[in-house]
Amino acid sequence: MNAVVKTQFQFPKQKSLYVGKVRDVYNIDDKYLAMVVTDRISAFDVVLPKGIPYKGQVLNQIASKFLDATADIVPNWKIATPDPMVTVGLKCEGFRVEMIVRGYLAGSAWREYKKGARTLCGITLPEGMVENQKFPTPIVTPTTKADEGHDENILREEIIATGLVAKEDYDQLERYALALFERGTQIAAAQGLILVDTKYEFGKRDGKIYLIDEIHTPDRSRYFYAEGYDERQAKGERQRQLSKEFVREWLMDNGFQGREGEKVPEMTDAIVNGITDRYVELYEHIIGEKFQRAESCADVEARIARNVTACLEGLL
Repeated sequence: MNAVVKTQFQFPKQKSLYVGKVRDVYNIDDKYLAMVVTDRISAFDVVLPKGIPYKGQVLNQIASKFLDATADIVPNWKIATPDPMVTVGLKCEGFRVEMIVRGYLAGSAWREYKKGARTLCGITLPEGMVENQKFPTPIVTPTTKADEGHDENILREEIIATGLVAKEDYDQLERYALALFERGTQIAAAQGLILVDTKYEFGKRDGKIYLIDEIHTPDRSRYFYAEGYDERQAKGERQRQLSKEFVREWLMDNGFQGREGEKVPEMTDAIVNGITDRYVELYEHIIGEKFQRAESCADVEARIARNVTACLEGLL
């Protein structure tokens, strides 16, 4: 199967196309979205030169399963998954903030803590914590949603005072985010995993809040293996992670962190196939099912066009 790195479909009643780092989002009649999760891969805010076969299918199917598994907590945008790489759903007006929920002191939160910071988005953190230590209770650390560049941490009070989100809506977003994280934690635990932190996006349609985009995928979340977590913490060892951190580590080992003048290392067939295998492994650990690779089709894009068009014809 060839990697799908660029799409230019013409679906029924298509209004526009938004091309993100890894997803192509088609606006259908200003009512629906057809989100194609491509095989593009990004790291350090750079889209790498080669796609990863089956990566799009992995991410789309994980997100689809978690949207179904959390629909009783909050309504979500998904209507159907007509193709292994595509979700079709409701078009919502996205809030301009992203809700980050952290159960453990890891990633950027740890880097700030190590520098001496003891508050994060207005939340006071306990003294004496170590990397990857569990918080007493999960915390919400919202960020701005930047069109370009990096998202930035923002205080709850700033979000409300500047009108990014009304207070009533923001309070509801926090409740939803924490409830989703709790459900994700339970599902992960059943697979021998720890959900460390993750990101949620929400939108509004006809005055109602919806969960939008993908959730609990390895591109949006950090997982640890539960087995051996306590022992590694006690010894001050690194935790075994389940995320796309392995891609960043490979790039860093080869002198690339997205800085000016740095060159992406050569992505040989062995490297590309190895990344595909790791994404399949991620899927099987997170979902607890054998990954079924979509039929090897000479023209994957023709399959997508056929499947999505049939779905849309049933909606329009």
